[in-house]
Amino acid sequence: MLNLKEAFEFKPIAFGGASLSGEGGGYGFGSMSETKAIELVQSAFERNYKIFDTAPIYGFGLSEERLGKAIKKFRDDVFVISKSGIDWDHKKRVAIRNDVQTTKRMLDESLKRLDDDCIDLYMVHWPDGDVDIRHTLDVLAKAQAQNKIRYIGLCNTNMEELTLAREAAKIDVVQNQFNLFENSSSELFEYFKSEAIKFMSWGTLDKGIITGSVSRSRTFDKNDVRASEAPWWNDEINLPKIKTMERVLPFLADNGHTGLEFALSFNLSRFENGDLGAVCLCGAKSSTQLLELEKALSNPVAADLIEHILNKLL
Repeated sequence: MLNLKEAFEFKPIAFGGASLSGEGGGYGFGSMSETKAIELVQSAFERNYKIFDTAPIYGFGLSEERLGKAIKKFRDDVFVISKSGIDWDHKKRVAIRNDVQTTKRMLDESLKRLDDDCIDLYMVHWPDGDVDIRHTLDVLAKAQAQNKIRYIGLCNTNMEELTLAREAAKIDVVQNQFNLFENSSSELFEYFKSEAIKFMSWGTLDKGIITGSVSRSRTFDKNDVRASEAPWWNDEINLPKIKTMERVLPFLADNGHTGLEFALSFNLSRFENGDLGAVCLCGAKSSTQLLELEKALSNPVAADLIEHILNKLL
C-alpha cells in the first residue's frame, strides 16, 4: 500500500469523490449512474491518479459505496481518504457532529460502505464548536492503533484547532479551501513545512468559477449542490468573482491559457513557494474532464502572468 509521502508526491492533483453521487443527495455535483461513476474512477486510476477523496455527506454515503466498488481490483495501488463529522438524521437533515460516539459510528459506517478494513487517511470534515477537538482525535488515535485508519487529518481548520488537536494525535494532513479567491491558509504553510504536515486544497476551481464554466447564465442539474440555496452559494458571493473572471479569462486566452490552467498554476505555484508536499483536489464528471486536467498541468501559467493578474486584474 502507498504511504503518505508516495501518495502526495506521485501526482499534484487528487480525485474529488463528490462528483460521483449527486443523485444521492447531500453534497454532490449532479446525477451520475453507478456504472459511469465506477468507469470514471477506473479511468482516473489509468491516468495515474493515486489519491481518491470522498466523504459520507457526498450522496449520503453513495460516493463511498461507489468508490469502494470501483477500486476493488487495485486497492493497494491507491490512497483513499474519507471523513467524519457531517452527519444526518432519518429525514436527511444535516448537522456537524464530532462527539465521540458519532465519530466512532461514522468511521465504522465508512469502512462498511467502502467495503474495506482500513482507510488510508481519515479526516475530521468540519469543526464542531460544541466538542473539544481533542476528544474527537482521541477516537481517531485509538482507531489508528486498531489499524482501522493509517493517517489522521483535519479539514477546514485553523491554527488554534490544529494546535489543540495535536495534543491528542499526530496530524498528518490538513485539507482547507485554497484558490484565487480564498487563500488564507498560506499563512499556515511555514508551520506545515516545519511540522511535516501535508496540505490539500479543496475548492481548487471554486466550483467552476475560476475555469469559467460557471457564468452568470449557468443553470444546474437539480441534483447539483450548486442548484440549492446554500448560504455559501448565491449571487451575492458569486457574482463579484464571476465579474473578476470575466476580466481574467480573456487575458489568459490572449496569452494561450485557460482558466483551468490558471487555477492549477496559482495553487501549485503557492505550494512550491512554500516548499510544501501538497496536492490540489479536483472534481471531474467525465473522462474528458480528466484529460483536460492533464492538459492543464502540462501548460502552466508563468509566474509573471500570474502576478500581472493579481496586481492588475483583480
